[in-house]
Amino acid sequence: LECDLAMNLVGQPLVRQQVMKGVREFLENQNPVKPLVMSFHGSTGTGKTYVSSMLVRYLFQGGLQSPYVHQFSPIVHFPHAERIEQYKENLKRWIQGNLTNCGRSAFLFDEMDKMHPGLIDVIIPFLGPSWVVYGTNYRKAIFIFISNAGGEQINEMTLDLWRARKDREEISLQDLEPAVSKAVFENPQSGFWKSGIINEHLIDFVVPFLPLKRHHVKQCVISELVQQGLEVRPDVVQEVADSIPYFPEEEKIFSSTGCKTVASRISFFF
Repeated sequence: LECDLAMNLVGQPLVRQQVMKGVREFLENQNPVKPLVMSFHGSTGTGKTYVSSMLVRYLFQGGLQSPYVHQFSPIVHFPHAERIEQYKENLKRWIQGNLTNCGRSAFLFDEMDKMHPGLIDVIIPFLGPSWVVYGTNYRKAIFIFISNAGGEQINEMTLDLWRARKDREEISLQDLEPAVSKAVFENPQSGFWKSGIINEHLIDFVVPFLPLKRHHVKQCVISELVQQGLEVRPDVVQEVADSIPYFPEEEKIFSSTGCKTVASRISFFF
């Protein structure tokens, strides 16, 4: 996993460091006091889903297809605000049932910024340091929350640091965490709004994903060409990278969509 992150995750030194620290400490501990809870934040295309799928690929046979890996999307699983009480009941039962089957399960919550506020709090009993809940030991489980919330703040701060001539390798969690936490956890639109998960400090790692620069996008283009079995031509790499929008308007430093649209754009240039 460490090698794969180093080779294939572009422009995210902080993510590599935080994820490896969290996973290593958690797995080396035979009797963890609580499940591992990580929250990934950043704008589109910066690698949040990529890292979570990479993580489960190394931890579970079959990766995302494993019967012990469970993904939740608010749009798919919890679309209607008026049915929130029913969703709470379902979610609690799903998690309880799956942890009873296997205490070493993983739960991925996508697009937390679109989750109905209040819904996620039903899983609080599963995240804390209690010994057992409903007769199961669930402290070896892994929970990952994925969210675009906080992305704007991360982008602004990365831009400020870039203007101050600070390299992304020098950006620390302390630089970003206060702004991210504020943006995510105090936003009434966010699934974490006024959440007990925050108030009870149940998240072990807040992981900020930085915006990507043009040379990172080029790295994504190259790996996508290799994956598709296409020739890596410098002109194509350049054209695909140039076709992507960048911000801020005047300097055009960071990709507005990260590496998200790279795969679909390659066909235009071949």
